[in-house]
Parts: sequence; C-alpha cells; structure tokens
Amino acid sequence: MSTQKIFCIGLNKTGTTSLHKAFEILGYNSVHYSSKEGNIQNIITNNYKDNALLLKGLEHYDVILDWNDESILDLYKVFDQQYPNSKFILNTRDLEGWINSREKHVLNISDLEKLQKKYPEHTWYNIDKEAWRKLYHQHHKSVKDYFKNRSNDMLEFNLFEGDGWEKLCGFLNKNQPSVAFPFANKKQSAFKKRIKRIKRFIKRNL
Repeated sequence: MSTQKIFCIGLNKTGTTSLHKAFEILGYNSVHYSSKEGNIQNIITNNYKDNALLLKGLEHYDVILDWNDESILDLYKVFDQQYPNSKFILNTRDLEGWINSREKHVLNISDLEKLQKKYPEHTWYNIDKEAWRKLYHQHHKSVKDYFKNRSNDMLEFNLFEGDGWEKLCGFLNKNQPSVAFPFANKKQSAFKKRIKRIKRFIKRNL
C-alpha cells in the first residue's frame, strides 16, 4: 500500500464536500470527516496521542478531507513527515464568505443554546468572529510558510473563485473528466430554510 496520499489541509466550510466528490470522480478512495471506521478527526487525534502513524486504521484511503479541527491544524506537518511524496491542498475561500458560511452552519446546530452555555469560551459554538479571523490568517500563513518553494507539493485551491478541474488535475497529473466540477452544498431553497427555522422555534418553545 502506497504511503503517498492527498491531504486537504484548509479550514472547514471551504468546499471540502465538493472536493471529496471531485476526488471520487477521479477514481480516488476519498474520505470526508466520517467513515465506516468512525470520525476521522477522532481517529487521527488518538493516533497522534498514541505516537502512532496518523492514518493508522485509515491507510486504505487515498485522500483525507475535513480531518482537522482547530486543536490539530498543525498535524499537516506530521503528515508530511510520515507520508513522503504526498500532495497537500490548501482549500480556501475569501475571509468574509468563510465567516458567513461558518456562522450559518453553527446557527443550524441543534441544541446550540445549550452548547453555548456548556462551553462559554468555545469560539465555534459562540460564533467568535474575531477569533475566526485570527485563525484564518494564522493557518494560511503557517501553511504557506511551511511549503514555501515547494509548489509541486502544495496547491492553493479556491473553488469559490473558479478553480476546478484544470487546476486540480494539473497539480495531480490527471486527465480532466468530461463532467462538470461538482459544487456541493449550494444555498438551500427558501422552503428548506423556512422549515429549519420553524423546527428550531418549536424546539425552543416546547
């Protein structure tokens, strides 16, 4: 089994679902956040704590996406050491668009008010936009500094500004598919949004 992998090392809400679908179209065995083995964030975190290979139990996957919560963002450096000749993709989007997408995601979490009370310092549940901006800038700088002068190893990919098959396949040395690049998680219809709001209202007032 090859140790050469593809790691998407950008933050969440930056097109990871779309990239996951794109990798599957290209024929890769891709895993996004959860798998039959369990939550890949937990698996990778536990492997790190046990001083094991980070992908222990996940070795059969070619592509790893949405694995990095804020506590393990820097583990891409360990991936680089443990899996030589791998490819890294900094999936990204504009700062304010990223913040807006994160906020919408958090507001749709069930029992959000309980989680905010339970974790009053948690920047995710409490939508701390200033902390998010700081995280965004720090992570992008960290990745770009680490991969400086290694353009063959790391690609910055912004689906929201038009990046697609040409850029991705050029980086991976793959032929471009004839189908359109997938764009998952498009804006929900007004009807679906209204249903979610009604459900939240009912739950809060029971």
